Amino acid sequence: MGEQKKKLSLGALVLMIFTTIFGFGNTPTAFQQMGYGAIFWYIVGAILFFIPAGLMFAEYGSTFKEAKGGIYSWLEGSIGEKWAFIATFMWLASWLIWMVMIAQKIWITLATIISGHDTTGSWSFLGLNSTLTVGLLAILWMVFVTWATTRGINTLAKVSSLGGIAVMVMNVILLLASAFILIANHGHLAQPIHHLSDFATSPSAQFQSPIALISFVIYAIFAYGGLESIGGVTDSLDKPEKTFPKGIMIGGVVIAVGYSLAIFLWGVSANWNTVILAQKANLGNITYVMMQNLGLELGKAMGMSPAAAAIMGTTFSRFAGVGMLFAYVGSFFVLSYSPLKSFIMGSPKELWPKKMTELNKNGMPANSMWLQAIVVIVFIAGISILASITHKEATFFYNVLTSMSNVSTTLPYLFLVGAFPFFKAKEGLDRPFEVYRSRPWMLTIVTVVLLTVGIGVVFTAISPFISGDLFTGFWTVAGPVFFAIIAWIFLVRREKIKISN
Repeated sequence: MGEQKKKLSLGALVLMIFTTIFGFGNTPTAFQQMGYGAIFWYIVGAILFFIPAGLMFAEYGSTFKEAKGGIYSWLEGSIGEKWAFIATFMWLASWLIWMVMIAQKIWITLATIISGHDTTGSWSFLGLNSTLTVGLLAILWMVFVTWATTRGINTLAKVSSLGGIAVMVMNVILLLASAFILIANHGHLAQPIHHLSDFATSPSAQFQSPIALISFVIYAIFAYGGLESIGGVTDSLDKPEKTFPKGIMIGGVVIAVGYSLAIFLWGVSANWNTVILAQKANLGNITYVMMQNLGLELGKAMGMSPAAAAIMGTTFSRFAGVGMLFAYVGSFFVLSYSPLKSFIMGSPKELWPKKMTELNKNGMPANSMWLQAIVVIVFIAGISILASITHKEATFFYNVLTSMSNVSTTLPYLFLVGAFPFFKAKEGLDRPFEVYRSRPWMLTIVTVVLLTVGIGVVFTAISPFISGDLFTGFWTVAGPVFFAIIAWIFLVRREKIKISN
């Protein structure tokens, strides 16, 4: 008998859930959009999405643990090949739109490292304005990454672990610096709390209507994203049927408390009007603006001269820039091929044109990766050019990118949760791990999660149209609709080939 593989403990599982899901950048974004009001919505996200959906993904992962295609295999085994293909194509779209966004944000991190703050708003190249200049740099970055990864040059993927360490350090800095500032200021908060309703409403003009407020739940769901990647670890657990539900419950509480505490701590050092509104902070540079302000306020609390406190501020923002740069670059290299490759390898070959499934000598689907690069470049160019023609500033530009990213990342969850009752009804599956044993209870939970995600997606999509912002509305829905149509074309093409054969 071989040596038994060491099983993961409950503590190790909770730590794994925390490090996979908790994103430092989510909390300054939340504070910028909603102030303390984000806390309520992040707790709602944990209760109505993270915990129930996490348990569903664990059932999928343990039942289909031999499957190579990830969520494609889960859906194919539940609702059939056609819907699995469309849903996974939209999941792939969410990574492409993530790349559209991060290819531009990388330059903000670089600007912050060089200057101590975001200077991209004043960048100009060959007479192009700042939006077009950053767009051009983002396109060059996409070409470089695709060229490198198709050649099997993947050394930069390893820097993401350094980014992970830096991000954990930033969490500790936020906690300790905020505690020091709070004590030094005798408990006075930079962002005062006037009323209990401050913990559910927003100081931002963008989130005043009920529809806009409820649409913020998408940010919360996005902040808990990545859950599907944990569904596959059940077979590595000791007594998974007891350990996994406990892990998800504890992990959900720990992350919700972590997010809530971090959002509150930003209010210790940052006044919403003076730091966010007056400085025109946007969703691209908000992390560095907040970190710079944290360093500045810590310097003041320590009794430093204004010049020394300002240096401390730029040191904090530069450190954040380095950490985020490592995290972005590492993730970008892996995500430029990993989701695409697992989808192409995990789904039936005949669904794809022959060229797209060919692997080069480095084991990479190079043709598909270059096609992916072209799609990302078209999106970057389209948004940059249209934002320039309409004279929209950076704040608006990054709001559009974030809305696109949030909606396209959240949509596949509707398929995964919606397919769950069909998955439960399937006969003859070996189910080593089950949480939802009662069908009425399972259907109730599925309905609640579907409503939470569905309302969030719909309200995020219609909110810009209601407020007359057709540009944001169009781009928010453009990504998922575009990729759903492409998936449908692939399926129709396959049917024609089947008939002709």
